[in-house]
Amino acid sequence: MAGFSDHWTFAFGVLGNIISFFVFLSPLPTFYNIYKKKSTEGYQSIPYAVALFSAMLWIYYAFLKTNTTLLVTINTFGCFIETLYVGFYLFYAPKKVRVQTIKLLLLLVVGGFGAIVLVTQFLFKGAIRAQIVGWICLVFSLCVFVAPLCIVRQVIKTKSVEYMPFLLSVFLTLSAVMWFFYGLLLKDFNIAIPNVLGFIFGILQMILYVMYNKKEEVVIKEQNLPELKDHVIILEDDKKKLPELSEEQIINIMKLGSLVYSEKNYGNLTEDAKNDKVVSKLQTVEA
Repeated sequence: MAGFSDHWTFAFGVLGNIISFFVFLSPLPTFYNIYKKKSTEGYQSIPYAVALFSAMLWIYYAFLKTNTTLLVTINTFGCFIETLYVGFYLFYAPKKVRVQTIKLLLLLVVGGFGAIVLVTQFLFKGAIRAQIVGWICLVFSLCVFVAPLCIVRQVIKTKSVEYMPFLLSVFLTLSAVMWFFYGLLLKDFNIAIPNVLGFIFGILQMILYVMYNKKEEVVIKEQNLPELKDHVIILEDDKKKLPELSEEQIINIMKLGSLVYSEKNYGNLTEDAKNDKVVSKLQTVEA
């Protein structure tokens, strides 16, 4: 039975590695957009910096445990690719954003990771050290899954999915499922628990993508329709083009024409009666 469980653990670990590989590659369309625009406007560096820090923590945790080779392999690749993403972001970021990103990296990678390694190495030993590092990994893995919430907020605010890659949401959800079962079968809840939240946030992002992507399509279709707010009729004769007249102006002209026509039939009326009739007609036109 133990051997059967080990096989399933290995299988979910391998699947987790494969899907996580695509998770790490899924932001490539985002960075392609940054490359085309030559600008990082609208994009955040926080998710990539946090993901880099989290990958480093998981590698440290894996070295403190046994039978965690699959954690080392995927997180080593994660460190490599996230470092490339952050470097690419820094290259195209404006000076102010570049400085903020560097400060964040120093705080997380140098200050945070360095402090965790020093404290756990000197203050804790054996299984206690692995347990403490595991709790820290759990917390920061939750931060990795929560980090895209800033993108979710932007999607809801702008009603646009331009800055939320759909592939990333899909692969995050699948990866969370695989690593949850891997941690559950390995009886390592520091691995299993964060992926429950990862699954929930992955589903949320896909739902938002479907909702706001449809709205964008409707807006584009409406923008392609001709504007028919003010109906304007253009009158032309054979020799020259007459001024453009609105429907309201044409109605007023017709009323005035009716007034002139009726005046011809007022010859048998007195002058005062004629004036009263004219005033009445003009009031009708003005109304």
